[in-house]
Amino acid sequence: MNAVFAVLFLLSAALLLFRAPEGFLPALLTGGEKAATLSLALLAAYCVWLGFFKVLEKSGIAGGAARLAHPLMKKLFRSDDREATYLAGCNLTANMLGLPGAPTPLGVKAVRRFGEAGNTYAADLLFVLNATSLQLLPTTVIALRAAAGSASAADILLPTLLSTLFTTLLGGFLVWLLSKRKKR
Repeated sequence: MNAVFAVLFLLSAALLLFRAPEGFLPALLTGGEKAATLSLALLAAYCVWLGFFKVLEKSGIAGGAARLAHPLMKKLFRSDDREATYLAGCNLTANMLGLPGAPTPLGVKAVRRFGEAGNTYAADLLFVLNATSLQLLPTTVIALRAAAGSASAADILLPTLLSTLFTTLLGGFLVWLLSKRKKR
């Protein structure tokens, strides 16, 4: 993938140098400045939410919430493995808060535990729920919109909630339906 991006960059740079050489350096510097600004905005959003998760974990609130959610997670994933359902629950919660990179290690560990137990339904369901990713608070997109100068960066809350709710319900239903068909 790096080779593809390198080729695209080099072709674009060569084309810009050929068509408008006076705009090459300003475009390069402006792009770098925008990339740095965007990276800092995303870093700030990630730091806030990852810090929030760490506080919840250290205070024991995350563990308490996991105990409360265990009956629901047990039923949803058809698993008695407390560790796997805890990891899956944390993964889904982080996704709901719009932190797509943060929950990946939790999801990988949960899928591995589900796989070791032979629970392909739970692994499939977690994969689909991650792909559809119900977004209660799309922090990454809001941060991107704010960094781009949007006047109302949070205007996407309701459309995002509705569309991701629909895709999550549809994806979950399809996993359930296919698991029923496999049993026949």
